[in-house]
Amino acid sequence: MLDEKRRRFIIGSALGAAGFALPTASSATSRNPAIALVLKSISDPFTKTMIGAAQAFHKHSPYPFQLAVQGTATETDVGEQIRIVRSLVRQRVNAVVLAPADSKALIPVASECVRGGIITLTIDNPLEADDLNASGLRVPFVGPDNRRGARLVGNYLARKLHGGDAVGVVEGVPASRNAQQRTAGFVDAMEAAHVNIVAVEAGGWEYIKGKQAAAAILVRKPEIRALLCGNDNMAMGAVDAVREARRSGTVFVTGYNNSNAIKPLLKDGSILATVDQFAAKQAVYGVDVALQALLQQRKQDDLSASIETPVILITREA
Repeated sequence: MLDEKRRRFIIGSALGAAGFALPTASSATSRNPAIALVLKSISDPFTKTMIGAAQAFHKHSPYPFQLAVQGTATETDVGEQIRIVRSLVRQRVNAVVLAPADSKALIPVASECVRGGIITLTIDNPLEADDLNASGLRVPFVGPDNRRGARLVGNYLARKLHGGDAVGVVEGVPASRNAQQRTAGFVDAMEAAHVNIVAVEAGGWEYIKGKQAAAAILVRKPEIRALLCGNDNMAMGAVDAVREARRSGTVFVTGYNNSNAIKPLLKDGSILATVDQFAAKQAVYGVDVALQALLQQRKQDDLSASIETPVILITREA
């Protein structure tokens, strides 16, 4: 549990801005530990927000530490993310804060980190719990309850629908736990409203793939009244697919992330609602948990299994 003084400090840091200079981690010492932040799709606005917040926290932290930030070119480059983490193991960094591109495929390299004495935790997307247990690993997740966040947006959408209506889901990467949990949250909300989910298509977290997935659903299931999208990139693609299908005004679209790019679409009603999962806070909380573990000389197994960060519903009205 974060004490109130540190909680205010790290939240303040999350709101700051910082550059993207990447210090090297190979010269880490116990008095100046090296923490690596390993992300997906380094050019994505969500990721850029995480980077800026982590850099601001690093700049203003009263405790000296080195921060190295690395990431992949796309959301789904699992092999490159594994290569990055293995390189950090060889560099003997002190901690790795990882946003996994795949909840299963990153478990072996996370195990290499832990076996090497590197404090290891995840943000944004947790590793698969059953596989972690089978491996005898504890890798904490610092992030939101994605299922609850998806229920928030699904419940809001349900107010616009009627029992028996049909909707589709544009999912992220099916192998990722956060995508699974968001889809599960959408299912929870639609089942409670007696609305039928008639199609689920993977959109890979990306605009183009999201647009393609939405277009496929619109062709295959022309009766749908809404598209629930696992993130804002895919939601923006879905908006364009709906427009090109000449269904604007008859098919609702929802997102997840509250990115800056989606705000005009919320304002004009093209997107009904999204969820803010506070990318900045996730990154800062993750780095801070790793830093405090190092300063307190805690072991991997001493860490809490999860530290929940907030989610809130965002609509045109709020």
